[in-house]
Amino acid sequence: MSPVTVHDNVAAADRAADAPILELDDVGKSYGNVHALRGVNISARQGEVTCVLGDNGAGKSTLIKIIAGLHDYTDGTMKIDGEVRHFGSPRVAQAAGIATVYQDLALAPLMSVWRNFFLGNEIRSGIRLDIPEMKRIAGEELTKMGIVIPDMERPVGGLSGGQRQCIAIARAIYFGAKVIILDEPTAALGVKQSGVVLKYIIAARDAGLGVIFITHNPHHAFLVGNHFVILKLGRVVLDAHRDELTLEQLTGEMAGGQELAELSHELRGADPEKVVAPHDVEHGSITPELDS
Repeated sequence: MSPVTVHDNVAAADRAADAPILELDDVGKSYGNVHALRGVNISARQGEVTCVLGDNGAGKSTLIKIIAGLHDYTDGTMKIDGEVRHFGSPRVAQAAGIATVYQDLALAPLMSVWRNFFLGNEIRSGIRLDIPEMKRIAGEELTKMGIVIPDMERPVGGLSGGQRQCIAIARAIYFGAKVIILDEPTAALGVKQSGVVLKYIIAARDAGLGVIFITHNPHHAFLVGNHFVILKLGRVVLDAHRDELTLEQLTGEMAGGQELAELSHELRGADPEKVVAPHDVEHGSITPELDS
């Protein structure tokens, strides 16, 4: 048997580092005769952002619930660090290093920043809460994410949407998440606040987490994503790395791609006189008539 060289050890370490933290292989979910997901393959690697896109009804919510431990899958396998797992509850998923930040953030708006940060995981000194320590830790962890909140007693409800997202993400990182799932974090935010959240996603990625970014916005996804998956009616219709597609291609696939082209052709073929291209209206070559 040949001796193991330093090069072999380095190569093995590289393969281990490249191995997915979370891996879904042909995962499906059925509710009786209804198939919510079929044959879904998704992986999350350390220091990467995997973007999962899809319209309403595409299966994104079902996917989140499976990974987060709310529902179990009925087909395929889900592996954490190479080990097949079935999560019986969200607490089991959290213990395995899976953190989920939902759209509603699961924050208590009337409670202070530090209370929300440690909600359910309070630090105690004897029989009393160690409030100074919790304030210190919350402030330090938020600062690492690039957000400074001078008053840890400030109610979370008074913060911006981007700041609230940051608290939820920083909390997940502090409590040992390996993979963080972000459920439409920019859906209800304006352009500026969306930009803030995207910066926090990059910060989570740079902290060594595997990030799964659920969104219906291809522009936001392309700004931060390393890998892209598009779901449609519970199936994967696109699975590509960043260097394999452009923003235009991603947007086209998200918008319907070939189906949209077929619909446009069908509408024009039905009655060309009545099909008006948006481009013509915008540039004034056609003046829309108002009903009298």
